Amino acid sequence: MTRTIDKIPTLPVPRTGNGLSWGWLMQNEPLLIRTLVELADTLVDDFDVVDLLTLLSDRCVEVLDVSAAGIMLVAAEGDLRVIASSSETMRILELFELQSDEGPCVDCYRDGTLIVNQDLNAALDRWPRFAPVAIESGFRSAHALPMRLRGTVIGALNLFRADTGMLDATDVLAAQALADVATIAILQHRVGLEAHVLNNQLNEALNSRIIIEQAKGVIAERAGIDTDEAFTRLRHHARSNNLRLAEVAAAVANGTLAVDSFGGARTKRSDI
Repeated sequence: MTRTIDKIPTLPVPRTGNGLSWGWLMQNEPLLIRTLVELADTLVDDFDVVDLLTLLSDRCVEVLDVSAAGIMLVAAEGDLRVIASSSETMRILELFELQSDEGPCVDCYRDGTLIVNQDLNAALDRWPRFAPVAIESGFRSAHALPMRLRGTVIGALNLFRADTGMLDATDVLAAQALADVATIAILQHRVGLEAHVLNNQLNEALNSRIIIEQAKGVIAERAGIDTDEAFTRLRHHARSNNLRLAEVAAAVANGTLAVDSFGGARTKRSDI
């Protein structure tokens, strides 16, 4: 079940001379453009939803002034589910956010509005269960942006920082652009089909996430590595062999693909 809203507030485009730093734009523009192109490519090709949104969360950390990123999508039943996270710490925090039914991503989806520059220490009254856990996890500020198209909200992008510094308008606009392109990719993949087909696709993605978590655990345990590195190796193997991430994860989970196929050396991020 997707959520519809009548009006979505927009953030003013920053202009030269308003005090904002353009250093971010100069340094990260090439990677931002490449990311937008990669996301846009999914509009004309079959794609793996989990891999697409994992790319989005990873690139948010690389391109934007944030420490962690995660994405939640709404399931057919109408409840939010964690679909991608830039780290295991982020994934666990997002799961707690859903369990406690409070936090930036939950509010962002429900209201269809941006949540930016939320100091977690100042949000103890707003999110009495979530905020202390987020702070304990090492984060000090939170931001959430709706994944939306023409008033239809299908999820939210969560961004966290390890400090309380403000996320400037250029970062917010870039993050919303990334979220919007990913949203279009997901919705356009089933253009012209009935709404239940879209729900089936989202459910498939959510089920794939469960299998991927199982495979991460298997690789981590048998290779003696952490789950972040296990996922990096899993994803690298899928891309290197032109396979869908969910297919490789299923093969690991059911024992038809040996863990030693992923190598013993730690995978570099540049190899992904």
